[in-house]
Amino acid sequence: MSTATEIEAAIRELSPDERKKLVRDLPALLPELDGDIAWQRIIRDPTPNPALSAYVDAVDAEYQRNPSAFPEIKDRDFETS
Repeated sequence: MSTATEIEAAIRELSPDERKKLVRDLPALLPELDGDIAWQRIIRDPTPNPALSAYVDAVDAEYQRNPSAFPEIKDRDFETS
């Protein structure tokens, strides 16, 4: 397989079990899918982003005015039933 289109077609033909296995294995095959790597790339990106900066400034100002509107995140908030 030499093109992304061919790879996509082959993936569509996989059984549900094989697709699950592929999803599980993709981060090893494509390290750029690693969320930590993606966040580090975002954090280190020197490109100015005025809209993001304005949003962060607005959230920070609101937090300064009303910190109780931002409840503390707890480990149990990430637990699934």
